[in-house]
Amino acid sequence: MSLLSLSSGDLIADRRADYARMLDEAGDHAAAAEVMEQAMALAPDWPAGLALLAAYREHAGDVAAAIATLEKLEGEDDDDLFAASLKLAVLGASEPPAHPPGRYVEALFDSYADHFDAALTERLDYNAPERLAALLEKSEGAPRCFRLCADLGCGTGLSGAAFCARVDRLEGFDLSANMLAKAEEKAVYQRLAQADLLLAPEESGLFSPELAHHRADLVVAADVLMYLGALESLMANVAALIAPGGLFLFSVEDGGEAEAYTLLPSLRYAHAFAYVEGLLSEAGFALERHERAALRKDAGEPVPGILFLAVKLLS
Repeated sequence: MSLLSLSSGDLIADRRADYARMLDEAGDHAAAAEVMEQAMALAPDWPAGLALLAAYREHAGDVAAAIATLEKLEGEDDDDLFAASLKLAVLGASEPPAHPPGRYVEALFDSYADHFDAALTERLDYNAPERLAALLEKSEGAPRCFRLCADLGCGTGLSGAAFCARVDRLEGFDLSANMLAKAEEKAVYQRLAQADLLLAPEESGLFSPELAHHRADLVVAADVLMYLGALESLMANVAALIAPGGLFLFSVEDGGEAEAYTLLPSLRYAHAFAYVEGLLSEAGFALERHERAALRKDAGEPVPGILFLAVKLLS
């Protein structure tokens, strides 16, 4: 989400914010914070400005001031659109929330949709769908085709493109309407719909009179769980969606030896292998295969991940 695309409504404040951004990008973080303070004096009720000011203060090494700014932002941003709760937790000022703010995630991907594919595949070496497809082939072989695949957190449809050749019907679900519009352009999905994977099954958007429970024999979630935090709701949705004997294929960022999940400085979550394996078992799945692999790059460094393939046990 580009904070600079959200105007303060005051032309001079916006110009000072632009200047502060240039200073920050040039490495003069203290000056950026000072100029951003001037912008905020002109537009004191500007949530996006508070988020920028907190970032510049953090970049300048003034963590206490950054925390104070985020606390002010948290009190004024009822929907937590700018993820103050996550940023405070990363700075050690609060406990990490179990889930990221839904409006933050939705707005982030709405704003990212137009350049999502190029950013991931050309600059970040994103390869989760291809790696998951390769893991499926190792387990099931190339000939197996699936009746219905549900692509959870489908984004712009990169996973759909990776799996459409081996499925008869492909359904895609995402929180972001802009991402779904981009996925539709790929013309590989028979159905696309908004869904919130953190809600209970009947409220999630995955089910309706036309969308039955236990209808999928393959469920894919590539690079999705790191935006969910605690995974209990996700597992309940997948268990309700997938048919006995069906496969659940997904990736997580590797949380190492953490007890469950960890909020990272990237504002994504990493998940421990034991936590994921335990939730799969509780939800009625058996883990068939897993692999550790780099999912993408972040700040030039590979992001370690874990790929999972699980089967829904016969009831």
